[in-house]
Amino acid sequence: MADRDGKFAGDSPFEIVRAWMAEAEGTEVNDPNAIALSTVDASSMPNVRMVLLKDVEDDAFVFYTNYTSAKAGELDSAQKAAFVMHWKSLRRQVRVRGHVEKEDGPRADAYYASRSLKSRLGAWASDQSAPLDSRATLMAEVAKVTAKHGPNPKRPPFWGGYRIIPTEIEFWADGAFRLHDRFRWSRLNPGEPWQIIRLNP
Repeated sequence: MADRDGKFAGDSPFEIVRAWMAEAEGTEVNDPNAIALSTVDASSMPNVRMVLLKDVEDDAFVFYTNYTSAKAGELDSAQKAAFVMHWKSLRRQVRVRGHVEKEDGPRADAYYASRSLKSRLGAWASDQSAPLDSRATLMAEVAKVTAKHGPNPKRPPFWGGYRIIPTEIEFWADGAFRLHDRFRWSRLNPGEPWQIIRLNP
């Protein structure tokens, strides 16, 4: 596409996302890797929350969570998800829709081991999304798992990653007079050629 140049140039949408994220690291005050993750529950009611994107692979996006959480239950049930990543400082956003699979192996182990000790112990202590009567109860559980698991806890069996394998990735950049630039990359299956079209603002 002749006019897909500058910030939109690239042979892979994942390369463009990495470049935009790297640029945002120098301009965003907090969490340039934050995404608003959207799922649906058993009644098709949508749900959305902020999570941190931890890896941009060559064909997928990866984040981590508690497998007993509400979001995990919805991901496991629907096996589809969407997210948007927005950078106010750059006036850009990326929208993604795709299929979901678990990342529950060595990569999840490695990421868990890279976290701070308190975060690793917190993963053991939190029954994410379940009712909690007080913060004191949570902190008591933190103390309990700290005594039990010590300074080098293994990754909990109920905690790991999800990989979103996109069928659509849309890049959006602010334009003068609300005439924004939008390009959508789409394909049905991984490995197939991407179809790229420019969208009206």
